[in-house]
Amino acid sequence: MSTGTINGKLNGHRLNGLSVDDIGDDHLYTGLETPMKADAHSMSDDEKKQRLTLLFEEVLDVLGLDLNDDSLKGTPQRIAKMYIDEIFSGLNPKNKPKVALFDNKYQYHQMLVEKDISFYSNCEHHFVPIIGKAHVAYISSGKVIGLSKLNRIVQYYAKRPQVQERLTNQIAEELKHILHTEHVAVIIEAKHLCVSSRGIKDDTSMTITSYFGGKLNTPEKITEFQNYIKS
Repeated sequence: MSTGTINGKLNGHRLNGLSVDDIGDDHLYTGLETPMKADAHSMSDDEKKQRLTLLFEEVLDVLGLDLNDDSLKGTPQRIAKMYIDEIFSGLNPKNKPKVALFDNKYQYHQMLVEKDISFYSNCEHHFVPIIGKAHVAYISSGKVIGLSKLNRIVQYYAKRPQVQERLTNQIAEELKHILHTEHVAVIIEAKHLCVSSRGIKDDTSMTITSYFGGKLNTPEKITEFQNYIKS
């Protein structure tokens, strides 16, 4: 675990007198923003790939793997490219989806739901996959966006080391900002491989998180949203 902040400072890998070993697998949610260094974007993507390649060569060497083997020769480069261009591309603001707003000419003022948006993320505690589905809804304040942009927003925030609570809130806050409305809802259901493939090794559990805002934060609208998801 890197240093970070949660109700105080985690310095020297200690939090409130507890060491990283004391904390163990306990779930930490440090805030809405993804923890980033101030100079996180000072290097180009190519420079990051070159440095990651060298670092993964060292990791694989420490593991005792023979990088002269034909199967492993290109592995460090492949991992570096995958990290930057794919699974962690959401760390780079330049990859943020460009969203255009359109007038709500259809005068549709009910809940719009995009459900079963598949995503792949990675747990920031162990860097193993989080695989899940997101369901999002909003009520127009006069503007609408293309349906595919809802998927792209989910994917953008998923493609970074994540905590599911943060991912849920980041998607909701982005939709509120873009659509100029508080009437936004997000439900995420996901399987965490840090639970199913290691540690407790529970392969059947699922984690569910939610956000309900504005008019969608009423028992009636929450039930309506849940019914759409189940249908």
